Amino acid sequence: MLLPKEDKFFDLFDRQAENLVSAAELYHTCIAQPDISPEKVREMHQFEHDGDEVTHAIINTLNETFITPFDREDILALANRMDDIMDNIYLLLNRFYLYKITKPTEFSQKLASTIEQSTKALRKAVATLRSNKHMKDTYRHCVEINRLENEGDVIRDEAISYLFANEKDPIMVIKQKELYEIAETTTDFCEHVANMVESILVKNN
Repeated sequence: MLLPKEDKFFDLFDRQAENLVSAAELYHTCIAQPDISPEKVREMHQFEHDGDEVTHAIINTLNETFITPFDREDILALANRMDDIMDNIYLLLNRFYLYKITKPTEFSQKLASTIEQSTKALRKAVATLRSNKHMKDTYRHCVEINRLENEGDVIRDEAISYLFANEKDPIMVIKQKELYEIAETTTDFCEHVANMVESILVKNN
C-alpha cells in the first residue's frame, strides 16, 4: 500500500471519478435520445457543482493533513485535472443548449460514447491508486483510455472533414466544429489524468 493509514484522499478521488461517470452517462443519454432541455442542463450543472465540492474537499483535506499518501503537488494536480474533465462535459451539454442544436450529429453521438467509455476506464484506473500491487491493472486501464483518446481524434477529424464538405451554413460550421473539438479535448483530459495516475504509482512503487 502507498500509505494505508490515510484513506480520505482515495475515497475523495473515487467519488470524483464516480461523479465523472455519472455526468458522462447523462451527456451520452442527452445526445443519443436526444434530450437537450433546461432540466437536463440543470442536472448536469449539479454534477459540475458536486465535482467542485469534491475538489474543494480534497484541497481542504490536503491543507489539514501533515502526511499524505503521495506528493502534495500530485494530489492537487490530479484533483484539478479531474475537475477539468467535469467542466468540459458540462460545457459540452450547455453549448448544445445555448446553440439550440436539438439534433446532434452521428459524430457527436460517437464522441459522447467515447467520453463515457473513457470516464469508466478512468474510474477503474483511479481505483488502483490505493495500491501499487495492481500496476498491471493500472496499465491495462490506461492503455484503454489511450485507445479511446486516439478514437476520439479519428472521429473528430472525420466529423470536421464531413462538416466542411457538406454544411452550407457558416454559423453552423462554427458551432459544430467547436462542439467536436471540445468533445475530443475531453478525451485528451481523460488521457492526461490516466498518465498522472500511472506516474504517481510508479513514483511510489
